[in-house]
Amino acid sequence: MMLRRRGSIAFFLSLSLFIVVLFYVIPLVLTVYVSFTPMKNWNVPRYIGEFISIKNYQRLIHLLKFDPDTRNVVITTIVFVLFTLTINVLGGLALALATYFIDEKLSATYQVLWLLPRMTPVAVYSLLWYYFLHPTTLGILNSILMALHIIKSPIDLGMDPALMPWGAWSVIVFVNGLVGVSYGMIILYSAFKSIPRELIIASRVDGATTWHIIRKILIPLSKWHITFVTVWQLLSLLTSYAHTFLLVEWRIVDSSWGQPWALYVFNTAFVGAKDQGLAAAAAVILSIIGILLGVLALKVLGYERMMTEPKGDI
Repeated sequence: MMLRRRGSIAFFLSLSLFIVVLFYVIPLVLTVYVSFTPMKNWNVPRYIGEFISIKNYQRLIHLLKFDPDTRNVVITTIVFVLFTLTINVLGGLALALATYFIDEKLSATYQVLWLLPRMTPVAVYSLLWYYFLHPTTLGILNSILMALHIIKSPIDLGMDPALMPWGAWSVIVFVNGLVGVSYGMIILYSAFKSIPRELIIASRVDGATTWHIIRKILIPLSKWHITFVTVWQLLSLLTSYAHTFLLVEWRIVDSSWGQPWALYVFNTAFVGAKDQGLAAAAAVILSIIGILLGVLALKVLGYERMMTEPKGDI
């Protein structure tokens, strides 16, 4: 019986390990290798065997020092990740709490509405924002603001030089924030529902207010889930670029201030010069930063303390 159990455990662990190696380790190794080659225009036969040491990394450092657009990418990435992460975690927490304290049928309706941005295909969702933010009277935002006499002529929130960089940042943060907030809502709502209802009833009997229940019961008993959502969203945002790419491509967002690092990697590899060697070097740097930030976030949020074995016999 024990051997069968160990065999089952080994099977599922080996299957998980195989998936990780196939879809993460091998692509990462290939990316690292390409970063040491001068590969361009996806000309694999010509460049794959040519080794140029760390020249791509030196070029990247040179660009960071002397190219304003590349420095803008770094600043945009920091602002994008910090502000969007705040919206995703705190917004998801607020929505989970709000839907927890209302009728379940009404709660399900609100959750479905907030899930629509995530269920909508990227191109369709971005197209909706294209028409909403269009810098003419055709844009929904401009139409509303002009109807309310707040503005006299259409504004170009994501492209107007007078509004840079905060105009472009506000667009990419808000668009991506609405997508991510639903994920935190579902995870944290599930965590709250898993807490024994008797604790809530007993606290109500003892005179606890809703705020006390949130602060003393719901949040403390959901620390693991909050940690998971925070780290997951952090790593997800570092590699997110799809919605932002379309908004930049459709000239709704300025390319100089609306390009996070992940989008910079994509554009360097697939658009313009198509410099895969430089893009691979930038991707390796992004991977290292992601690993370090993930480990740091787990340390700060007390992941190890939450994973300690319970005292006593089970």
